[in-house]
Amino acid sequence: MAVNEKPKPVKKSAVEIAIMWFRRDLRLKDNAALYHALRSGYKVLPVFIFDSNILDDLAEKKDPRVEFIMDCLTAMQASLKELGSGLVIKIGKPLSVWQELLREYSITAVYSNRDYEQYAIQRDAAVADLLRENQVDFQQFKDQVIFDQNEVVKDNGDPYTVFTPYSRKWLQTLTNFQLNPYPTERYVDQFLPSNATALPSLTEIGFAETGFDFPSKALGKTLLTHYQRDRDFPALTGTSKLGIHLRFGTISIRALAAYARQYSDTYLKELIWREFYQMILFHFPQVNEGRSFKKEYDRIQWRHDEKDFHRWCEGKTGYPLVDAGMRELNATGFMHNRVRMVTASFLAKHLLIDWRWGEAYFASKLLDYDFASNNGGWQWAVGCGCDAAPYFRIFNPSLQAKKFDPDNHYIHHWVPEMKEASYVKPMVDHEMARKRCLETFSKALK
Repeated sequence: MAVNEKPKPVKKSAVEIAIMWFRRDLRLKDNAALYHALRSGYKVLPVFIFDSNILDDLAEKKDPRVEFIMDCLTAMQASLKELGSGLVIKIGKPLSVWQELLREYSITAVYSNRDYEQYAIQRDAAVADLLRENQVDFQQFKDQVIFDQNEVVKDNGDPYTVFTPYSRKWLQTLTNFQLNPYPTERYVDQFLPSNATALPSLTEIGFAETGFDFPSKALGKTLLTHYQRDRDFPALTGTSKLGIHLRFGTISIRALAAYARQYSDTYLKELIWREFYQMILFHFPQVNEGRSFKKEYDRIQWRHDEKDFHRWCEGKTGYPLVDAGMRELNATGFMHNRVRMVTASFLAKHLLIDWRWGEAYFASKLLDYDFASNNGGWQWAVGCGCDAAPYFRIFNPSLQAKKFDPDNHYIHHWVPEMKEASYVKPMVDHEMARKRCLETFSKALK
């Protein structure tokens, strides 16, 4: 095409349609926005956009999360094909993609589920403006949480900033109504008939296969009934590993919460933690912008020691439980939650390295990476987040290992050289590090 040659116009479809924009909700069943789209009276075209703004920020082109998304889209495409419809996949910057879609289709309305992260909020606002300019309705719904925005707040309307009273109010507010599924299966004849086309390959979007073995979305009753007893021991199969499915919405939070409500109050409490951190993002935008929830913690003088940071990343600190956790993360994209707390505390409090370095490293590695939960967990470990406990809670990695991996089964699996002379010496003395941390934090917070 010559430089000044205009692109040939695309013939717009004559049929007025609605579009279901899939993002963090990669399922056809019990999907809030999809339910409303299918009941809109218009034929519904399912669309997914591989957002180049996000993909371009991923340093590792063998990112298993992209492969997981592709696997989910492949399964969705097969299901839609059976219904005589098909998923449209686009690659690019969302605003440009929507300009293209507006040229191709006679769009009446766009349906999507709300996302609470800063980039998603800005992206959706820009898309909403574009659609409004083209007289297209943009509707968003609550789907990835049971309660959002101002649904669980104090009696005076203020947001909660401590988990325990939030969880108490959450449980008081919960009824069977919030757990009812959206019966999308009743309206599948409203999908726009089309010949399903082949999805792009990982290579076509700039990525490669990883061969990762992704966790199942099945959740057994036995695991839930033993959850409170087993969940803190990393050597046991005591956690669900459903984080990646919650992150990308391959399971319904309503179905999961209803199941947990039957069998495990402790597991349900973990789901409430997830919602608590999501709502902190909504009410306190400084968290979304990389700042501490408690702003005075931004005065801490961190040690910007890249060598020590890399030893932590590689699992070569000389503290077996910390090293086991980091090696598990690097190898599998998963780390047990108890060990996440210990490794995060070690980086920020033993090494006095800015917690945001660790937050970013977890973000690059975790299969179940979710900004709200990752940020909330890191700020909790440091003491700068939504936590009633003071900053001087400092985990002793050796005592944590004795308590939660007493026979060293977990540690020996990931750090087999632990008892050998070749194993690295502790990079910092616990008591010295503890004292240094308390002095540094105390000085910053006065």
